[in-house]
Amino acid sequence: MHGLIEDLIAPAFDITRLADAAVLEDFPSGRAAFTTDSYVVSPIFFPGGDIGELAVCGTVNDLAMMGAAPLYLSAGFILEEGLPLRDLKRIVFSMADAARKAGVRIMAGDTKVVERGKCDGLFINTAGVGALPAGLDLSPEQVRTGDRVIVSGPIGMHGMAIMAGRHGLSFDPPILSDTAPLNRLVADMLSATSGIRVMRDPTRGGLATTLKEIAEGAPCRILLKEEALPLVPGVRGGCELLGLDPLYVANEGILTAIVEASESERLVDCMRNHPLGQSAAVIGVVMPGEDGKVLLETRAGGTRMLEMLMGDQLPRIC
Repeated sequence: MHGLIEDLIAPAFDITRLADAAVLEDFPSGRAAFTTDSYVVSPIFFPGGDIGELAVCGTVNDLAMMGAAPLYLSAGFILEEGLPLRDLKRIVFSMADAARKAGVRIMAGDTKVVERGKCDGLFINTAGVGALPAGLDLSPEQVRTGDRVIVSGPIGMHGMAIMAGRHGLSFDPPILSDTAPLNRLVADMLSATSGIRVMRDPTRGGLATTLKEIAEGAPCRILLKEEALPLVPGVRGGCELLGLDPLYVANEGILTAIVEASESERLVDCMRNHPLGQSAAVIGVVMPGEDGKVLLETRAGGTRMLEMLMGDQLPRIC
């Protein structure tokens, strides 16, 4: 295990000193945001990504949704006996590359080995800390009637990519996971306007569950317009084929934000200048009412109520 850490993991993460804890130099004064998450996705390699990239991006994005600038991560590995070393190398290098793209450092970690059959190759836990600007408070309680709902890109890509990888499905063109670090896009958004009320990355449970959580937390009522939702043909067709609702399919590289109405179009223009926000769109509005409802105005002109996902359409997607 010492050899694995010293020869593979520490060099990949640019860790030069092994000790019981990392010292975080030059940490900005003020408030810090702190989060942790565990990743058990199956399969560990999927179209467009792998569990390592997903673990780094997921934690970076959790910090970014609070408006924090992610700085440092930890990584804990639970390895199954017999995991091919080439797979571990591929995942470690993928994590290092994702960290570089996000501008964060992986500073601490842990490795454990469990018996064969006790986990599907490996599980990863990541924790992250970031600097939170003074005075910034992004939360559902800031939402006001008339605010606009924005999404940064096509929905459902990650969940459908996992489904394709898990069941050997093929799409033309292929559906790739949207896994990506969103912190630089968020930094551009926060620089463009102070009118952002709240942000979330709609991962497990998809966009519908995320907006339902916001609506209940505000409390407010949200109306989405189906015709405004960014949706690639492959995801639309795949969901129809498999009986899935794309509004509940997980994403790992898009965000949804609720923003002051007068700032919405300017913010969307700003987001479209970033590679991860090119399909940004206004998809809904905050309506009068405090009942926590999320409604979908369908293309046919009807209205459908959206509830939180109960259970998982696709388990182990992150």
